[in-house]
Amino acid sequence: MKNAIHSLLVTLISVTAALLCSCGNVENIKQNVSGSPGEIIVVINAGEWESEVGEILRNDLEAEYQVLPQIEPKFKLYNINPDNFSSLFWIHRNILIVNISPDVEEDKTLITKDVWAAPQTVVKVNAKDRESAIKLLREDIELIDNTFEQAERDRIIANNIKYQEANVRQVVGKMTGGSPYFPMGFTIKKNDGKFIWISYETTYVSQYVFVFKYPATSLDDLTVDRIISESNAALRLNVPGPVEDSYMITAALPDPQIKFVKYQKRDFAEVRGLWEVQNDYMGGPYVIHAFYDRSGENVIVLMGFVYAPKFDKRNYMRQVESIMYSFEWMNLEEK
Repeated sequence: MKNAIHSLLVTLISVTAALLCSCGNVENIKQNVSGSPGEIIVVINAGEWESEVGEILRNDLEAEYQVLPQIEPKFKLYNINPDNFSSLFWIHRNILIVNISPDVEEDKTLITKDVWAAPQTVVKVNAKDRESAIKLLREDIELIDNTFEQAERDRIIANNIKYQEANVRQVVGKMTGGSPYFPMGFTIKKNDGKFIWISYETTYVSQYVFVFKYPATSLDDLTVDRIISESNAALRLNVPGPVEDSYMITAALPDPQIKFVKYQKRDFAEVRGLWEVQNDYMGGPYVIHAFYDRSGENVIVLMGFVYAPKFDKRNYMRQVESIMYSFEWMNLEEK
């Protein structure tokens, strides 16, 4: 923990120094946030951090990120004592303050944005005593988790919109009637009018989004079995592997996880699992968003994949997921 805090301090000091040099006399402009994606500063005294209060926070926020090849936590937590919570830490991207005091009038969880920097999320848990804090956290831990997850997603989406590859969005919109926002560097690798392969590739990391449709025929259109079956058929036909007779497929194990999501006035099935290459050794995590097109006659599938054998994959998956979450229907002028 000491090494982690030292690393965080070095990063924060460097960022703060750079900001002080660059801001000049500009007033009323919030500093850019510091910290790395997936980090949360937890402001709470050591005694409470080691108590059941801290245990609830760690058990949820440091729980395993969904369906990756190796275990990675959802967030990395840094515990800061309230006495040490100085201006150096105020500009961090994600801050969770646990205030346990007899002076608290109402046990409540408060969520605020851009308090000391931007784009920043600050969650404050106010409770009159430890027992009240435990009760409140048990009730609100899912809200806290979702708040920080959405904050990370919003930052990525805002950046993708600001620095978007507009031509990629137009290609996807022409086929589906809508599109996510793809950041600079993503290119069309394949487009035959029925299957679009969008990729961002570096020496050691590849991020893909595949887009295709299948006919809506029955009540099982958005079941996990139907989605996986249609996806595997599309992958086998369109995504060859590196050797002869190899191709990408979804892995049978672990079992794909499905949930139904309502987000920004859209409803979709979200499926998570692992992918592999038949007759080869490549693999990694994937996430699927499947939803009806505007006509209701087809199901649109967005499949996001990551291949990063040398690195942790959580942040790369968050980037791909955020692209998919940014999907918006387009009007005729945008297509």
